[in-house]
Amino acid sequence: MNHKQRQRIIDAQRDAFKRHGYHPNALLWSNTEIQQIRFKVLADIGIKSGDSMLDVGCGFGDYAVYLHKDGKTVDYTGLDLSAELILEGRKRFPEIELIIGDLFDLNPAAESYDYVALSGALNRKLDYLSDKPEQDSSKSYARRVIKRMFQTCRKGVAFNVLDARHEWTANRWDLLSFHPDEMSDFIMQSIQPERFQIIDGYLENDFTVYLYKTRT
Repeated sequence: MNHKQRQRIIDAQRDAFKRHGYHPNALLWSNTEIQQIRFKVLADIGIKSGDSMLDVGCGFGDYAVYLHKDGKTVDYTGLDLSAELILEGRKRFPEIELIIGDLFDLNPAAESYDYVALSGALNRKLDYLSDKPEQDSSKSYARRVIKRMFQTCRKGVAFNVLDARHEWTANRWDLLSFHPDEMSDFIMQSIQPERFQIIDGYLENDFTVYLYKTRT
């Protein structure tokens, strides 16, 4: 992600926060129900109390709140490019660690968290505010993020992406989507986890990927 792409994302997120405040719409989610459905699927990878977690593109840190309400007390760290979202999250949830930046800014050591999660942070093309958004550069960046998340985890990675089998989603000029077969090929060729699983059917335009580093 270059500086111009990064700034466009920051500016768009700032505008959404100004318009919506503390609300899923500020994170470019349509509603709380959709957000919670995605959170549940991510948590089903096997997260347990006592695990450590890095949440990439965490927004306000709402995933930590979801896990707590679900009875899972985790050592949570959230990471997001938007200073506005992180500062609001720190006010609302002072008990969790929230950091401004992206995964490559943080530069975590290998296997420094049990789990790494990402929800929605790869849904936008990097140049979606330009006249000709670049699909290839967006997918290249997404793959770099996924590879780095897997390097960072000890147990596993759970992330969601938009599903290219959904016609409306696939034809949106501003949204980045993947076909599950395309994602599977990338995982087998470039990541080679102990095992992986693709979960779909919970929403019509979304699927979730579990990457396991160990069999436990």
